[in-house]
Parts: sequence; C-alpha cells; structure tokens
Amino acid sequence: MTFRTIDDSARPLRVVQVGAGGMGRAWLDTVAASPDVELVGIVDLDLATARAGAARLGTPELAVDTDLATLVRNTRPDAVLDITVPVAHYPVTVQSLALGLPVLGEKPAAATVAETLALAAASEAHGELFMVSQSRRYNDQLVALKQHAGLLGRLGILSTQFAKAPHFGGFREQMDDVLLLDMAIHAFDSARFLLGVDPVAVYCESYNPSWSWYRGDAAATAVFEFEGGVRYTYDGSWCSPGFETSWNGSWRVSGERGTALWNGDDEPTSDVEGRAGEPAALPSVGHEIAGSLAAFVRALRSGEAPDGEVHGNVLSLAMVEAAIASTRSGRRVELAGLLDDALARALATEEHDVVREQLQSWNSAHTALEPAGRPT
Repeated sequence: MTFRTIDDSARPLRVVQVGAGGMGRAWLDTVAASPDVELVGIVDLDLATARAGAARLGTPELAVDTDLATLVRNTRPDAVLDITVPVAHYPVTVQSLALGLPVLGEKPAAATVAETLALAAASEAHGELFMVSQSRRYNDQLVALKQHAGLLGRLGILSTQFAKAPHFGGFREQMDDVLLLDMAIHAFDSARFLLGVDPVAVYCESYNPSWSWYRGDAAATAVFEFEGGVRYTYDGSWCSPGFETSWNGSWRVSGERGTALWNGDDEPTSDVEGRAGEPAALPSVGHEIAGSLAAFVRALRSGEAPDGEVHGNVLSLAMVEAAIASTRSGRRVELAGLLDDALARALATEEHDVVREQLQSWNSAHTALEPAGRPT
C-alpha cells in the first residue's frame, strides 16, 4: 500500500514512545543510540515509569504523560513507537493512526488476528504506515541462512528446535499459551522469511511440564504445511534448563541438493552435494530492534514498504493463532478458514466507522493481504 512519507531527511524523525517498562527500556536505549530519531516524549499508564525512562536517558526534563493524545498535542511528533503489552497494541495503534501518525510496534501486531486485520484496514484508511518489529528479520546470520538455503534447490523440510528456561516474572508467567504467543512468532516469521511461501495449515500440541513456573503452556510442537508441500516443524520450550539453545533457536533446512544449518548464534553453514556452500555475501541488515528502527525510518523517507509492514505480517500472527486453535481442538487447522473467521469477527466488533468501512471494502482477508490486492 501507499503511505504518507516524511522526506525531510535533514533532521531526525521526532518520535513518542508508548510503554517504558521492561522491553520499553531496551527500546529507549536503542532510540537514544540512533542518529535517525529524536525522542520527544514518553507515555506510560504509570507516570513514575515514564519519568524513570526519561531519567534513564539523562533527560529528566523530557515530556511525559499518561495520555497519548495530550502528549502528541504538546510535542508534535512525526511517529509513535508502541512498546506496550500485547493487549494494548490495538488501542494504541488505532489511536496513533487516527491522529495522523505512523507506528512502529512491538510484536505481535495485536492480541488477535481479527484486531490485526482491523489495524491493517486502519493503516489503509488513514494512509499511514504501521510496521511490526519482527526483529529477527534484522539479523545478518538469518539472512545468510536464507542465502545458504538458496543453494539447496527445491526445499522440502525446515525445522527449529528452541529450548530456554527464563524466569521473567510479571505478565509473561501469567499468560495463556505463553510460548506460542510471546516467543514462537519469532520463529514462525523467520520460517516465512526463509521459505518465501505462505503457510497453509498446522497441527500443534502444547503442554506444560510438571515443573514449569508458567501458568500457561510453556512448551509446544507444531508441524506446518507451506505452499508446495514444504513442512516446517517447530519444537520449543520455555522451561528446559540445561543445554539451552540460542534465543534464535537451532535451525535445519533441507532441499534436493543438500542441507543448511544454523545454531542461532554463529554463521550458518551448508553442505551442497558434498561440498561447503558459499553464497554471495550481502550488506548488513542491522541488528534486531535497532535494525527494525532503521528500516522504519528508511520506509518513511522512501515510501518503500519495509519487512514487518502490517499486511505482510498478518500471516505470522495467523500461524500463532492457528497453532493455538489446533492445540485446543486436537485437529489440523487451515489458515484460510482462520483468516475468514478473523475478518468476520473484525467486522462484527470494530467500533471505528472509517476502519469498519475499509474492512467492508475487502473481497477477502487473503486477497487484501496479497501485494496486488492492497489499495494504492
């Protein structure tokens, strides 16, 4: 889709950040280190947290507020960074877009696929960019793995093993489906990036080992079918102490000419018909959330849709929702049907007239998500 650009590259992009908690602090540090942006305010429901964020950066005089509209009116930013908890993503983003501001948000785009479709429609209706920070796409080693996979001919098998044992405390340990909703989306989105085709269906089982310190299921195994019959297997756990994998997981890609491997921390390798694969080197894409932030600024300067633009990101969250639906039902779930159901729910619940009208203009969710089907 076409979105409004901000082509005054002689000055940094003025941004307001919403959310200054745990992940918010990492973003505040990233924003402070970037020459591309200038932080002009912080919003948080807890004013003390917002003030602590400003003090963290050595700018205690920075504008802070509990209300986004008020801070926008007082600071006149160019864009909003939504670093809130997932349930707040929809209200913060839809308000920001309605205020005429592009948004870079933390994953997932929203709490549900239905809300994400509504945000895609809001982005269209207001002509503003909404980009989701799928930060793993901004990892040079993952890009290199895709290059190695390109040497393998037709791909047929992709797998990720993920095993960590973090004690977060806070909202994550109380979430339903914590692994699938809060972490697996990174791997699912990376799988889409590596394969370059769309997911079709999934069968998944999630569970919670007896020693788990999470309330919701902290482990899961999912098998996805992608277009062309490719299978992707995800085997993950957030309560597996000892011999832990990388935060990026451990990856294996197999095709007709060989296999590529990546342990998530080091450079990937490949065996192509008995020889080490040597793909062409590519320029650096940046590093995780810093890469996302830089890509967001480039997109607003150039008008070129970035990785993570909401229409292209919906299927990553749909993979999560389909996996959760499968583990609930014990059955294989087709993503096309899930998208149709999500669009119906979005139409039934959307309260903003301009967003609902945009949703009604779509022939189907799947068509609206395809590049050729997006309005210009």
